Amino acid sequence: MAKATKKQALGRGLSALLKDPENDIQSVGDKNADKVIGNVVELELSAIGVNPFQPRTNFNDESLQELASSIRELGIIQPITVRKLDFNTYQLVSGERRFRASKLVGLETIPAYIRIANDQESLEMALVENIQRQDLDPIEIALSYQRLIDEIQLTQEKLSERVGKKRSTITNYLRLLKLHPIIQTGMRDGFISMGHGRALINIEKKKDQIEAFEKIVANSLSVRETEQLVRAYKEGRTQGKDEKRKSKGKSLPEYASSHLDGIREYMATRVEINASDSGKGKIVIPFHSKEEFQRLKKILSGE
Repeated sequence: MAKATKKQALGRGLSALLKDPENDIQSVGDKNADKVIGNVVELELSAIGVNPFQPRTNFNDESLQELASSIRELGIIQPITVRKLDFNTYQLVSGERRFRASKLVGLETIPAYIRIANDQESLEMALVENIQRQDLDPIEIALSYQRLIDEIQLTQEKLSERVGKKRSTITNYLRLLKLHPIIQTGMRDGFISMGHGRALINIEKKKDQIEAFEKIVANSLSVRETEQLVRAYKEGRTQGKDEKRKSKGKSLPEYASSHLDGIREYMATRVEINASDSGKGKIVIPFHSKEEFQRLKKILSGE
């Protein structure tokens, strides 16, 4: 407890130092800069502006309220990071959720690490620190990686070193950006996971991706079931073309042939129909594994 009290007192003392115009610190070489850089300083919330380079775009209201309740009970456990812009003026580098939640609670000050950086350094710090410390959704992480590549001109190898992730991990995130925007939104909103998204990437046409995505959501398919769906979907497309070639000369009654493609689309597998003009016939739905059988069962039973 004594250590915490001493730390808070130090933070308040540094805060007073930063408010003194005669000690306006603008670079690491300025007088008293060593007392501020690397220490936790209590800053007024009103002196801090939101970082325009913040990669997080979604702030869940319920999650913010929960964090606000935690701050009300326990205080700020992890300080935010800011960069100094001007005299007693700062900009967030990381910690926007804590910043917003502190405002909800009605706090006037917040503990912060102060850094002095230019815009590019601030962008890089914001992206890297948010990737490492914040619970970003997969698409936000992918967009952050892409921004580091595009705006900081980092190669995937350098990016891998900077964020401490394998290059293959970064590649998997970046591939998510090839998904249809509707699917990306579904992932951000929690309807599907990154595993679902990685499976859907294997479907080339965006229209087909959407159809498969709708089946996943409607039937609450697991990642493994989704992989089976994608495999069956692709097989159905290829085999469907072969089947059309083979069936030239064979004809189905119009009432059956007019619905065959629709049934195959809905089931996402190679459905076969044998039918006569009298109205008799059968529908054959093949499956290649227990998981695929469970997927088809869910569709047929409407579970």
